[in-house]
Amino acid sequence: MQISNYSSTYASDFKALNIEWLETFFYVEPYDNEVLSNPEKYIISKGGHIFFALINDKVVGTVALMPMEEPHVYELTKMAVDTSIRGKGIGQKLIAHCIAFAKAENAPKLVLYSNTILENAIYIYKKWGFVEIPLETTSNYDRANIKMELILNEN
Repeated sequence: MQISNYSSTYASDFKALNIEWLETFFYVEPYDNEVLSNPEKYIISKGGHIFFALINDKVVGTVALMPMEEPHVYELTKMAVDTSIRGKGIGQKLIAHCIAFAKAENAPKLVLYSNTILENAIYIYKKWGFVEIPLETTSNYDRANIKMELILNEN
């Protein structure tokens, strides 16, 4: 498996994997659909990054680091792994890549929004050092009931 940076060639995979994941566990919110349909506008052009897990040149997973209003802070978001290969550590490798990338960029922290019904995901985030912080009432996601952060570089 290799991890690749964003390429418009993979934009449809980014959307398809995330739509499948959202429909499995929740539903596709209007904000999700807008971002997933226009990743270059909402993520790349704003200084964000999208990464793809590839096996034999086939996209099997994806994740994004979306810049937040707080300077140099990224939201770890839009992570999805192909249903046929879940449970094989692809998501963990994507998280590790995002953490290493953000550290190299001297980002002070990563933030993520999730839902506590995703017990396995919350367990994995905690394993990587993410801790729960207060969830603001103005989140972009109706489904989010937990916010977590990982402090990377203390200045």
